[in-house]
Amino acid sequence: MRGALGRLVGLLWLRRTLRFRITMVATAATLAVLLLLAVQTSRLIGPLLVSSADEQLQEILDAAVTEVRAGSAPADDPVGVRARVLDTAGAPVDGLPVPPLDAADVRTLKAGTPVLRKSEEPPQRWVGTVATAPDGSQRLVVVGTTLTGYFVAQERALNWLLVAALIATAATGTATWFAVLSSLRPVERMRSAATRLPAGHRLPLPTAHDELRSLAAALNGLLARRDEATDRLRRFTGDAAHELRSPVASIRVQAEVAVANPDADFAHEVLADVVHESERLSTLVEGLLTLARSDAGELPAAQPVDVCTAARDAVGRVDRRGLVVGVNTPSTACWVLAAPAEVDLVLDNLLRNAVRHGRAMVTVTVLRRADTVWLMVDDDGHGVAEEHREKVFDRFYRVQDDRSRDSGGAGLGLALVEEVVRRRGGSVRVGEAPEGGARFQVRWRALRT
Repeated sequence: MRGALGRLVGLLWLRRTLRFRITMVATAATLAVLLLLAVQTSRLIGPLLVSSADEQLQEILDAAVTEVRAGSAPADDPVGVRARVLDTAGAPVDGLPVPPLDAADVRTLKAGTPVLRKSEEPPQRWVGTVATAPDGSQRLVVVGTTLTGYFVAQERALNWLLVAALIATAATGTATWFAVLSSLRPVERMRSAATRLPAGHRLPLPTAHDELRSLAAALNGLLARRDEATDRLRRFTGDAAHELRSPVASIRVQAEVAVANPDADFAHEVLADVVHESERLSTLVEGLLTLARSDAGELPAAQPVDVCTAARDAVGRVDRRGLVVGVNTPSTACWVLAAPAEVDLVLDNLLRNAVRHGRAMVTVTVLRRADTVWLMVDDDGHGVAEEHREKVFDRFYRVQDDRSRDSGGAGLGLALVEEVVRRRGGSVRVGEAPEGGARFQVRWRALRT
C-alpha cells in the first residue's frame, strides 16, 4: 500500500511542469532554511540579553571588589544595582536581607561562574567572586539584576522571524517562478522552431554560449544524422527496387515465352535462364536482408573463428570457372572474434568477385601481423582504377568498365564485405595485386590466445 502511494505521488509530481517543480523545490528549501534560522536566532536572544547584562554587572562587581578590599562598603551603582557582600557560606555581612541564592548558587559564584536563575519571575542574573577584606577575612561579593522581558523577547523574536521567513519564502517562490519562466522562454522558442522546421534546415544557434546553445547544436547534429539516414534509405529503396525489377521482369518474360512456345528443348533452355535469374534474385534479396539487419543494429553473437580454416573451406566451395585458385595460410591458426557466417560471407563474396574478373589465377593469403589478422584476395584481371577504389564498397555501385561489364552483379557484394568487417572493428580496402589485378585486403583484430 505504501509503495503504491509513493508511486502515485511520484506520478503526480512528474506530471507537473518543469517550472512548477523547480519553483516548489526552491520554495520548500527556502522555507525550511528560514524556519531553521528563525528558531535558532530566537534562541540566541536570551544569551544576548544575558551577555549584555554580564558586561554591566562585571563593571559593578569590579568596583565593589576594590571597595571591599579597601575596607569600605560598596556604593550603589548609578543604574540602581547594588553589590552585596556575603561570607563564604552565603550569609549577608552588609546588613541587607538575604539574597535569593541557595547553597549551590553560592558554590558556583565562589568559583567565579555566573548564575542564571530562570525559576524566578523575571529571571535573575548573578555574578560574583571572592575578595579578601583588610582584616584577612574572605568575602563573597555578588551583583545581580533581573532580566525583564527575557522570555517575552524570545517569543516575539520567534514570531517576527517566522513572519519574515514566510514573506521571504513567498518572494523567493515568486522570483523563482518568473526566473524559470524567463529562462525557459528560449527553450519554448526552440521547440516552436523545431515544429516548423523544413527538411534540410537547422535550428538557429543562440548567441550566448550556454547550455541552450549546446542543446541546439546537439539537436542540429541529430537532424543532420536523420536527414542523412533518410536520404540513404531513400537511395537504398530506389536502388533496391531498380535492381529487383530487372530479374523479376526477366523471369516473367522468360516464363511467358516458355509457356507460349511448344518446343520442349527451347522451353528447357528458357527455364535454365529462369533458374539463373532466380538465383541472382535470391542472392540479391539475401544481400538486401543482411544490409537491412545491419542498419537495424542486429549483430550476431561473436565467437572465435580461424580465418585460415575458413579460407581453405571457401576456396574448396567456390565455382572456379576454369581458373587456378590457390590459398596460402600460416601453419598456426589465425583467430578472430566474429560470427562464422560473417567470415564466410566475406570470403565467398571476395572470391566470387575475384573469379568473375580474374583471367587465369586467384590467390588467397592469410597473415598474422602483431595484433591483427590480414586476409588478401588477389586476381590477375583488369584491377580497379584509383578513382573507383573508394566507391566500390558503396551499395549498388558498379564500375563501368571491362571489370563489371556483363558480370551479373548487383553491386552489393563488396558493400556487404565492408559492412560486416567494419562492425567487428576491422577494415577493408582495395589496391593493386602483384599480378596487376585487384587486391582486396581485409584486416581484423586478432583474438589473443
